[in-house]
Amino acid sequence: MNISIVIAQEEHFKYAQIICDTIETSALLRGTGIAKRTPEYIQKKMENRDAVIALDKNGDFAGFCYIESWQHGKFVAHSGLIVHPDFRNLGLAKKIKTFVFDYSLKKYPGAKVFGITTGLAVMKINSDLGYKPVPFSELTNDPTFWSGCKTCTNFEILKSKDYKMCLCTGMLYDPAEKPKDPPKHPFNVRIWNRLKKIKQALFLENKDEYVKLFKKLNLIS
Repeated sequence: MNISIVIAQEEHFKYAQIICDTIETSALLRGTGIAKRTPEYIQKKMENRDAVIALDKNGDFAGFCYIESWQHGKFVAHSGLIVHPDFRNLGLAKKIKTFVFDYSLKKYPGAKVFGITTGLAVMKINSDLGYKPVPFSELTNDPTFWSGCKTCTNFEILKSKDYKMCLCTGMLYDPAEKPKDPPKHPFNVRIWNRLKKIKQALFLENKDEYVKLFKKLNLIS
């Protein structure tokens, strides 16, 4: 895989539109909520050296991720992690995530690194890096972060729960704890997929959906 991952800057402004289009298309295909971003926002991240981009040997866009900091650098989040369809199933997402994770620890020393996601693949990558699942109360309380969820299709759920829970799972890496130790409880896709489905049913607030789901998961007969 002849792909380079570098810190994005002004010379990469030309990729901003395809980055936004790839993120939005992926979300639509997966049927998941995602906060939309504009090309101008992506370019600002590049200008501030708060983004990484993956390019192949011909300069074709392969992947992207950017950094957001909150509460004066006390918390850091990675957003917009995406791999172009032409470069998927090559392990590139994990390479990008690992690169931006290590870069974040250097640029924002001491910051807690967190994320919220509905994607099991992202949860697996985060778990491998040492993140642990946490309630939203352990994440940043900066209202600017949560306002960024307004363009997500699940925002009404988040708002109705007073920003304390949603379909997303919160995950946190605290460098004050033993850094980069392998997780004590390895990520189990089957278990997390079950929990994700249960959470979706809870938010549907529909008794028929509860019964149907719980029967499918063999939780009731």
